[in-house]
Amino acid sequence: MENLAALSLVAVYSAMGVYTIAFIFFTLDLAKRSAAKPVSAGAMSVASTARTVRASAAGGVAVAERVDTSATDAPRATNGTVYERIAFALAVLGWVLHLGATLTRGIAAERVPWANMFEFGLTATAMGMGVFLLAQLWKDLRFLGAYITGFTLLSLGIVTVNFYVDVVPLPPALQSAWLVIHVLVATLATAFFAIGAGLSVMQLIRTQREVRKVEGLRFMDTMPGSTVLESLAYRVNVVGFVFWTFTLIAGAIWAERTWDRYWGWDTKEVWTFIIWVLFAGYIHARATRGWRGDRSAWLAIIGFSAVIFNYTIVNLFFKGLHSYSGL
Repeated sequence: MENLAALSLVAVYSAMGVYTIAFIFFTLDLAKRSAAKPVSAGAMSVASTARTVRASAAGGVAVAERVDTSATDAPRATNGTVYERIAFALAVLGWVLHLGATLTRGIAAERVPWANMFEFGLTATAMGMGVFLLAQLWKDLRFLGAYITGFTLLSLGIVTVNFYVDVVPLPPALQSAWLVIHVLVATLATAFFAIGAGLSVMQLIRTQREVRKVEGLRFMDTMPGSTVLESLAYRVNVVGFVFWTFTLIAGAIWAERTWDRYWGWDTKEVWTFIIWVLFAGYIHARATRGWRGDRSAWLAIIGFSAVIFNYTIVNLFFKGLHSYSGL
């Protein structure tokens, strides 16, 4: 089993190497888009105004139809540059190595690979990259490539260097089927929140380009408009919220089985609830209070920041019944 654990670590470093190259190519793709000739203002105006698109067969009378082809709301009409295609292929290869490292770690430990901070970080980043890659079957989100690969690479490096531990037996509190359910759903929620935060960041940048025409953000003209990005972020975060709700419920059930109470105001429990409240407020404010634009984006980013805080600061510096998660 020690050989498998060592092999898993080799696969982790290999995945990080491939992610590094993928990140470079995604960045080159953004640079190429920034250097591309921008669409003229006249062409933008013509594309977004009401136009005569067909004539009546009987009298030849033109019928005006409004065609909304505004570049600020339309999805990008491009198959991507060669840099982007190379980067995406490398991201897939990196994820295969990443997934292999996660599975090998689990086989070496003879249990699910998310019982401590290193394993949770390893699995959560694999989940996040996997969700990003599979999301292409739903929407073209390759414009998030630099963010996703960069965030995955940074996170994977931090957990490997700072939180790595050898395979050890589980503490009694973790010897439960609820470890599989509770933490698996938490990793899925974290993956969706990470993508939602990325979309919100892109929304804020896109808004700056639309409103202020910031020259350095020219590459944003090839991406969806701010309203489209906001809508995508909302839909992704709703999925993450559903998973996080189940995480909260499953954690309470597990606590009752282990400590004979559903809720005990443990620091980890409190922060899990705070995260739930933040995203519940985000969904409620957007749906009923009409929160749109920057306020909605910032609330989503704050919610994901709370997830990161819960995983790092709470695990490392706050004592409680969940202190074993910092092993």
